Amino acid sequence: MSMIDSVRAAMVTAMKEHDKERKESLSMLLSALKNKQIDKREDLTEAEEFEVVKKEIKQTKETMELAPADREDIKEQCSKRLAVYSEFAPEEMSEDEIKNTIQAVLNELGIAEPSARDKGKVMKELMPRVKGRADGSLVNRIVGELLK
Repeated sequence: MSMIDSVRAAMVTAMKEHDKERKESLSMLLSALKNKQIDKREDLTEAEEFEVVKKEIKQTKETMELAPADREDIKEQCSKRLAVYSEFAPEEMSEDEIKNTIQAVLNELGIAEPSARDKGKVMKELMPRVKGRADGSLVNRIVGELLK
């Protein structure tokens, strides 16, 4: 079952339960997923679906941060929307999982004594493995710490 079908099913449930705010959030997410699918002109992969969800989460967080201090209604609406979006977001990797993946990459590359000069090689192999499941800046920081 694709994410579009899952979101549509959740939206139907929200409509039946008369949960207007949840239905609107799901409608916006469904619209974003469909637009991406139309742009691509074929079905989305799981990674692309997660990419759309993460993008929507990021935009909602930015809206929440940029809202004027006296507009609690906007902040509340954004926090509710984030709660709905997080249901469909991919599971984020923990720091330990990232470190284990980095160690696996180091072993595959045959790097016994990692140094800062090896960072480019490591990142080139590592990023495709963690893409969509870990924040790039967090991965970069952890690799920097391990390759001192």
